[in-house]
Amino acid sequence: MIGLLAALIAFLVDQATKAIVVANAADLSAGIPVFPGFNLIYLRNDGVTFGLLGGAPWWSLTVLALAVCGWLTVMLVRTASPVEAIAYGAIIGGALGNVLDRIRFRGVTDFLDFYAGSTHWPAFNMADVFVVGGVGLLLIAPWLSAKFQNGT
Repeated sequence: MIGLLAALIAFLVDQATKAIVVANAADLSAGIPVFPGFNLIYLRNDGVTFGLLGGAPWWSLTVLALAVCGWLTVMLVRTASPVEAIAYGAIIGGALGNVLDRIRFRGVTDFLDFYAGSTHWPAFNMADVFVVGGVGLLLIAPWLSAKFQNGT
């Protein structure tokens, strides 16, 4: 259940933030400085996380994401680790958030723009944060699980 809850939270946070950005697209198109090194901006990205695979047909990325979500759902059902379940859920929820954007807009809404000087990291969204965070959590899950089992 915790993995499904993580997926639902990731999906809802992603969709809510994107709805706010789309509603304010005119104001965000030029970018709004939040603090040095970070802007809010409105962009439409036809690639995957951080702009990778840009230019690929939207439907192919949708099919790929759904296939990955299917595989991750199997992994979620099989895991006994709550940490892994949260990680799988975060990835699934984020991926499904971007899938919905691809179906609706043929691309995803990106709005987080980090930079140093004139060098900008590719803009991204909360779905990307959940996907990357979930992968990171999966990488440290064995260590976290061992730490919780040992009570330290």
